[in-house]
Amino acid sequence: MLLYTLDLGLTPYDDAWALQKRAAAARISGALDEDLLILVQHPPVVTLGRSTKPAHLLATPQYLEAQGIQLRDVERGGDVTVHEPGQLVAYPIIDLKRHRKDLHWYLRQVEGAVMHGLAMLGLETSRVAGLTGVWREDADGRRKLASIGVHARDWVTWHGVALNVENDLRTFDHTVPCGIDGVTMSTVARECANAELPVPAFVDVQRALIAGMAAVFALTPTPLAPSHPPAW
Repeated sequence: MLLYTLDLGLTPYDDAWALQKRAAAARISGALDEDLLILVQHPPVVTLGRSTKPAHLLATPQYLEAQGIQLRDVERGGDVTVHEPGQLVAYPIIDLKRHRKDLHWYLRQVEGAVMHGLAMLGLETSRVAGLTGVWREDADGRRKLASIGVHARDWVTWHGVALNVENDLRTFDHTVPCGIDGVTMSTVARECANAELPVPAFVDVQRALIAGMAAVFALTPTPLAPSHPPAW
């Protein structure tokens, strides 16, 4: 079984969101014959999941707009999260009927894919019980590297994982990230530097994440040309 990969580069959130929904509909209908991983960076945007509490957005919509930050209510699970350039966002369009019809299992698989990919780069990460995502823990404390929020219909998934790679994290200042009081966000670049590891290029992190996704779902990655994506 294949895992199609589609690298969109820096793409407005609304465009990628619309593409996800078209791809998911095509996966449900069978027009998309294999699972798909959409890879993207977004201009600054704050997204509010179904569990978002108003107090977790620390700025008004008007202030965010004045700062050039979009605000979107979305259908994924989870609380408030942030996207900004330098963050790798991966949207898996996965037909769980071919894998396992269990969203909790799926979340753990996505976490595992990120952890697998980062381990390939020499960076060890972990899960935290009760807190979906991927974390780095050491004597200096616990820091979050990846946030995950998903949606599914007919056991086909969309939305996905946001991995902080080399972003400056400034957009997070306007939120309580993932609704977790006191959470510290970090990046792959920062954690590798602190651990005296080589700081990977963005493209190398992207390749590692693709490899992690392919490994945990037992799929063969197969790139699609972004200039000629299928007409879903």
